[in-house]
Amino acid sequence: MLEIRNHPSLSPSSSVLLRISDLRLRWPDGAVVLDGCNLELSRPGLWMLVGANGSGKSTLLRVIMGLIQPDSGRVECSHPASLVFQNPDHQLLLPSCGADLQLGMPSQLSPAQRQERLGTALERVGLQGFAQRPIHTLSGGQKQRLAIAAALASDSGLLLLDEPTALLDPRSQDEVLTLVRQLCSEGLTALWVTHRLEELDCCDGAFPMRQGAIGPAMNTG
Repeated sequence: MLEIRNHPSLSPSSSVLLRISDLRLRWPDGAVVLDGCNLELSRPGLWMLVGANGSGKSTLLRVIMGLIQPDSGRVECSHPASLVFQNPDHQLLLPSCGADLQLGMPSQLSPAQRQERLGTALERVGLQGFAQRPIHTLSGGQKQRLAIAAALASDSGLLLLDEPTALLDPRSQDEVLTLVRQLCSEGLTALWVTHRLEELDCCDGAFPMRQGAIGPAMNTG
């Protein structure tokens, strides 16, 4: 079990993949951002969090990652987590695809292990042979797939995706959604934030979020 980022409010549990318990957060001006959020994911799959802009979805992902300290509540996670941003340019830091993937790999890996992991991660997202490609030559969809590959290379079992298709053309939107769905069928757990209702057709379950609170599971069948 992994305690994420040594965050004071986090505590591991063996019973669930992700459990969010009564998370509360106010901004310094008093505005309520998270208002008693509760969520539990007990099996791998593609899970979606849907709501309008300003409902607290993106903030919730950052609290799960330990990037924002909540006022109270708990997050329990049994796997390392990675966050995929809406704009991949905000997280792809190095010039080439291979260099960026190596950045997040466990430090104890040997050079041979790093190369093997690099090739496997790129192949799983459909970017085989891209190790030496400059990142600036990639399309938006390819950059988003590279960001997902970086999460895979870093041993993440929980993928947090913050509206990952919002800046993509329709074809790239479908490609990224299909990719994440396939990875989840292989055992990955993903929490996908969206406001696009048509994406709910592809998920294993969805939860509405409104004014900082998470509602009961939605019927997506």
